[in-house]
Amino acid sequence: MKLRVPVLTALVLAALSLGGEAMAAPRQPAPAAAAAGRLGPLTDLVVERLFVGDEVAAAKFGTGKPIDDPAREEQELAEVRERAGALGIDPERTARFFRDQIEASKVVQRGLFARWTAHPGEAPTTRPDLAVIREELDALTTRLLDQLVATEPARDASIACRVSAAEAAVSAVVLDRLDALHRNALRTALHSLC
Repeated sequence: MKLRVPVLTALVLAALSLGGEAMAAPRQPAPAAAAAGRLGPLTDLVVERLFVGDEVAAAKFGTGKPIDDPAREEQELAEVRERAGALGIDPERTARFFRDQIEASKVVQRGLFARWTAHPGEAPTTRPDLAVIREELDALTTRLLDQLVATEPARDASIACRVSAAEAAVSAVVLDRLDALHRNALRTALHSLC
């Protein structure tokens, strides 16, 4: 049975607006089945990166370190452009995708900061090492770049790409049981995918 695009769009919107807690306590997702479709593996990595945003928030909360770090962000985007060119994919399009990843992480961090400020008992009791987290983010960047190369033919401006992206997003929301905060961040992270 083939779904028409309006029906699929309605399903996507329903899945992305699922009820539940506005924000759950930070957690790492349990290994789940992979997100569906051609863009599923890329979406799985995006979700993994979103959960690393929880760790970044825990490392920064209460330290006075800002969520925004424009100089570091621009340095990361410059490196991504350079690596994209070497991999044979469009550097500017790749930078837009990674800008979305950075913005999505900030959505997570701001949401968690607000929650922990309002509910101090839910704030993290340990502070992860930001240097270790950055190594994890660097490894994820490499894996994301590999997936951008692998999915380049599927990531065009066509309706097929948008349907594939929606399929992957909906399945990731369900499989990873994303709360409202992480669903919102996922929308931001996938903004420039097609």
